[in-house]
Amino acid sequence: MDTGLFTANNVWMMVCTALVFFMHLGFAFLEIGLTRQKNTINILFKNIFIITVGLLMYYIGGFNLMYPGDFNGFLGFSGFGLGTDAAGLTPEYADGGYTYWTDFLFQGMFAATAATIVSGAVAERIKLGPFMVFTVIYVGLIYPIVGSWQWGGGFLSTLGGDDAGFYDFAGSTLVHSVGGWGALVAIWLLGSRIGKFSDEGKPQAIPGHNIPLATAGVLILWLGWFGFNGGSVLSADPALTSLVLTTTSLAAAAGGVSAFVVSTLAYKNYDLTMFLNGILGGLVGITAGADLMSPNEAVVIGLLAGAIIVGGVALIDRIRLDDPVGAVTVHLICGIWGTLAVGIFGDKAGVDQFLYQLAGVGAAGVFCILTAFIIIFTLKKTIGIRVDKEEELDGLDLHEHGMDAYADFRMNQH
Repeated sequence: MDTGLFTANNVWMMVCTALVFFMHLGFAFLEIGLTRQKNTINILFKNIFIITVGLLMYYIGGFNLMYPGDFNGFLGFSGFGLGTDAAGLTPEYADGGYTYWTDFLFQGMFAATAATIVSGAVAERIKLGPFMVFTVIYVGLIYPIVGSWQWGGGFLSTLGGDDAGFYDFAGSTLVHSVGGWGALVAIWLLGSRIGKFSDEGKPQAIPGHNIPLATAGVLILWLGWFGFNGGSVLSADPALTSLVLTTTSLAAAAGGVSAFVVSTLAYKNYDLTMFLNGILGGLVGITAGADLMSPNEAVVIGLLAGAIIVGGVALIDRIRLDDPVGAVTVHLICGIWGTLAVGIFGDKAGVDQFLYQLAGVGAAGVFCILTAFIIIFTLKKTIGIRVDKEEELDGLDLHEHGMDAYADFRMNQH
């Protein structure tokens, strides 16, 4: 490989790393936009904590848990910290797609995303301390172990033989559903916000305080997905990167339109939040097979993901779970859909592949449910995970941070 191509590949991967990093701003905007003003500082604090501590945990041990080299296929660890010889900085590393350092940083950006998904679901009523403990364990241990099963050469990657196996191009299961399973367990153990359900169990709307910010967040996330999926090509290959960006965008567009149409038919109003989550559902749905799908197949996957968003949000409400930003529906349910879609559409479609995909969904689900439950239940029974009623009603910003996100605005109101 010539030096110019190696440099181009590495530069593309660094650009994608920056785009995935930028997604954390999108997550922050989306979460604060869909929740109430009085909890804005708390949500921003959690998001900043996740990206900073998540990156450090990935440096300390997560990267070497996820990519341990030769291991038993279930759990391996190649040591603490980072260290490479000259080979990690040459075209011999990763088939000339990038250097060792770029590899770490790109994968580290993915790692923090899993905990960010949980952050939105538990917004407005979780204690900050226990959430930080959960983040350290989930990003530092749980996410990289699941990732190693596929991307690290573990047992999922070789189901059915060396040339077969579970397939997850950019993380519908390995990133999004890992976060989604954690979010589902967390909101079940945490309980709903005060006022979310009536005495009869009927869901009550708790409007977000800044829908323009939420909209900006979704557009930033869509842009960031160009790095999330585009970088997962692991080189600047012109044919594959351009295909991936096309299928990613078509699925996002189809998901948004589908969710808006289905929700309009169901509820007789033009719901912008459904439109926004439909876009995200389409993005999550295409992530497992963005490199395998034709444009037509990407549109179909997105259309079905958008409909799943509307049904999933209604289902979460019906079983009396409170998810302020729709994280479980977007990341878990659409993550499962996108993973299974690899066995239905695209270059790997077939009964055997569908079963491999189902096995991967099941393995990740069982492991994440058990570990998330152990972590959160232990925290609940020891230090407690939920703020008291007064703190929740007044807002977490006042009680946990002693500051206001919009101090001047509130002063002018008086």
